[in-house]
Amino acid sequence: MTAPHRLSLDRVAAAARAIDPVFLRSPQFVCEPLGDEVGARLALKVETLNPIRSFKGRGADWLISQAPAGSRLICASAGNFGQAMAYACRKRGLPLTVYAANAANPLKVARMRALGAEVILGGADFDTAKDRAREAAAASGARFIEDGLDVETLEGAGTIGLEWLAFPDALDAMIVPLGNGALFSGVARVLKAHRPRPRMIAVQAAGAPAMVESWRAGRPIETERAATIADGIGVRVPIPQTLVDLRDLIDDAVLVSEDTLIAAMRVIHRHAGLVCEPSGAAGVAALIESPDRFRGQRIGTILCGGNVTPEQMRVWL
Repeated sequence: MTAPHRLSLDRVAAAARAIDPVFLRSPQFVCEPLGDEVGARLALKVETLNPIRSFKGRGADWLISQAPAGSRLICASAGNFGQAMAYACRKRGLPLTVYAANAANPLKVARMRALGAEVILGGADFDTAKDRAREAAAASGARFIEDGLDVETLEGAGTIGLEWLAFPDALDAMIVPLGNGALFSGVARVLKAHRPRPRMIAVQAAGAPAMVESWRAGRPIETERAATIADGIGVRVPIPQTLVDLRDLIDDAVLVSEDTLIAAMRVIHRHAGLVCEPSGAAGVAALIESPDRFRGQRIGTILCGGNVTPEQMRVWL
C-alpha cells in the first residue's frame, strides 16, 4: 500500500490564506501567438510579476511566517529561493545567511544582499554550497532550511495548483520545471487530487538530468556535474525524500538542450512580452524540443522565474 503523501491539501489551503498577497493570484491566460509558435493551445501562469520575480516567494513566506521569533536561519540557493527567504526574513526581522556557488548569478546575489541576507559564496555548484550551508548550520545551532525538503516549500508551491483549478480550460498536460521538487510536487499533488487530467510532465535541462534520471531509475542518482544555464533547476544531488514525493506525480519527463532553453526565452519574449530566465522558460522549451508529443493539445506551463542579468539579456534575447 502506498503511504499517504506528506503534502497535506489542508495545509496548502491554509498557506493560500496566509501567504503575502503580493505572491498570490498570478496571471494565467492562453497566449495564442506563443501557442501558434509551438503548435499547441498554450496557457501560461506568470510567476515573475512579484518583488523577487519567481514563484519561490510563496513557500518561503509561508515557512517564515511560522518561524519562532529570534530564529537564526541558513539556506543554500542558486538565487531565487535565497531572494524569497531574504524578503520574508526582512519583513519579520529575522537574520538569514545564504550560501551560493562561486558562479551564482550576480543579479540574484546582489538582490539577496539588498534584501538583507548575508551571502557567502563558495563551491563549484549549488549542491556544494548546500553542503557548506548544512555544515555551518550544524556548527552554529542555526536552523538549516532546505528547499524541496522542508514541506512548507511544497505547500507554498501547492497554492499555484489551487489557482490553476480555477482555469476554465481542461488541459491535456501541464509541463512543470523540475529542480529540487517543491514546485512540481506542490502543483501536481493539488491537481491530481482534484482532476484525472492533466498529465503532469517534468522538464529538466539535458546538462543537469539528475532528477529525471533518478525518477526513471526509482532511486537517487547523482551526476558529476550540473552543466546548464538553467541554474534554478541545476540539481546534481537529488534529495531522497523528493523522489518519494514525486513517485506517483510524474507521468512523463522531457530533457531539453541549452539551445532550446534560449529559443524558448526568445519566443516568450517575442510573443508574450515577458523576460524569463532559462529555468522559467523550461516548460516552453519542452514544447519546442518535443513538438510531436504535444502538437494540437491544450497545454499549461508555469513561467517560474525571470531573474536575468543585463549581459544575459543582451546575449540570450
